[in-house]
Amino acid sequence: MLKQIACVMFLAAAAQAAAPPAEAEVRQADARWAAAVRGRDVAGLERIFDDGLIYAHSTGIVETKKEYIDRLRGGKQRYDVVRIERSQVALHGETAVTLSWVRMSGKSNERLFDDHLMMMHVWVKRGGAWKLAAHQTTKLAD
Repeated sequence: MLKQIACVMFLAAAAQAAAPPAEAEVRQADARWAAAVRGRDVAGLERIFDDGLIYAHSTGIVETKKEYIDRLRGGKQRYDVVRIERSQVALHGETAVTLSWVRMSGKSNERLFDDHLMMMHVWVKRGGAWKLAAHQTTKLAD
């Protein structure tokens, strides 16, 4: 019986060890996204964003990849803080969904903001790289 329990524990540990690489890749992709938007790294965002990106802000404004990058490039959108407080990842083959609680502050269209948000990202794996296909934020009460 002890051998069976040890075998089950070993198999469970092996299964858990097999899952994290993809999850870790997605978490790293989210971290790269946060650093790129905070640093207004247009070249980085060009690589991170899928061409069909749907970028929905907590204000209800929805932008394409080009529209969003142009606003960052032109200084109409600026992030001083993008801090992912906690997140969870759901993997679905070559697609992943992250649900995160984040703090973002900066300036949008000359208006300062400091928001606590719930953020959902949809990532798709293309050519071996995770690409952000959709972004949605919802304001949370502090």
